[in-house]
Amino acid sequence: MKTVELDRPASPDDAVLWMDADLLLLDQRLLPHEEKFIHCENAEDTARAVTDMVVRGAPAIGVTAAYGMVLAARHAWRQSGADWKTAMQGDVRTLAAARPTAVNLGWAIARMDDLLRTLPGDADPEPALLAEARAIHEEDVAANHVLGDLGASLIEGRTSVITHCNAGALATGGYGTALGVIRSAWKAGKLNHVYADETRPWLQGSRLTAWEMVRDGIPVSLLADGAAAARLAAGGVTWVVVGSDRIAANGDVANKIGTYSLALVARAHGVKVMVAAPTSTIDMNCPSGADIPIETRDPGELLACGGSPVASAGAQAWNPVFDVTPAELVDAIVTERGIISAPDARKLAMHMA
Repeated sequence: MKTVELDRPASPDDAVLWMDADLLLLDQRLLPHEEKFIHCENAEDTARAVTDMVVRGAPAIGVTAAYGMVLAARHAWRQSGADWKTAMQGDVRTLAAARPTAVNLGWAIARMDDLLRTLPGDADPEPALLAEARAIHEEDVAANHVLGDLGASLIEGRTSVITHCNAGALATGGYGTALGVIRSAWKAGKLNHVYADETRPWLQGSRLTAWEMVRDGIPVSLLADGAAAARLAAGGVTWVVVGSDRIAANGDVANKIGTYSLALVARAHGVKVMVAAPTSTIDMNCPSGADIPIETRDPGELLACGGSPVASAGAQAWNPVFDVTPAELVDAIVTERGIISAPDARKLAMHMA
């Protein structure tokens, strides 16, 4: 993978770029201090970028995987000609295994796979697959604008909200899910302030959400994760607004570790919880949160910060990246199709029918 820079400042909408036949991913590990892009030349580069957190957030991972399928087909066509469908299967498996929890990854690969099965073997598959990948990207942006406006409609009066991790333009094709709601609410004059949890250990709230809000001129204050309870107890915050990496068929929600504890504290203080996500994040083949695979990452991510050790030598760490918030703690799931209040299995089934 090569690092490149654009001849302009990066935008929150630049998480995934297809430029001049190249896939460029804004390296979110370097934000907010450096704005550099990883040039993915093939499917292996793309999968490694997803695994290594160059790009993150379930919708953005799905868009990236779609473009990764284009790169896989390009390589297979150049190397194997008419046998390209068979030749690219190893790359497809590599992409599919990049991260286990984000359901959008498998969803995007399956959609691209459905198309490639219909393509002739004796013609270059790239134009058709690229058109489909671009459609996935554009549909995600459009969905985020719709669900952002729908979510904002639930916010009454002028208030403040708290969010966890980053579910903004950086985590999607553009605009954002949770931050899409926040952007729409800000435009509607409904927001006083945004509180962003720092989100250990990768600090997506500190590095990414705060960066997006500052770029958009939306007032934001950073919270240590452990300060959220005190902030809600102090009053003035009426909604927790978060995204999701997978929503089970019964309404249980997998999101960044710490979301479950935030939802519990919100319930204790009468603060409502909104989950904003496109329908591609809802996995109707996953009965409940207990069936969602939870990614566990390198303990070193927790034992160090910015490359410097923060724990005693010899200490161990448990580092799940996600937790599951039960449906009964969620007041509303908002997708581009509408609002699911007090979600449960029956309502999810009706919503996805």
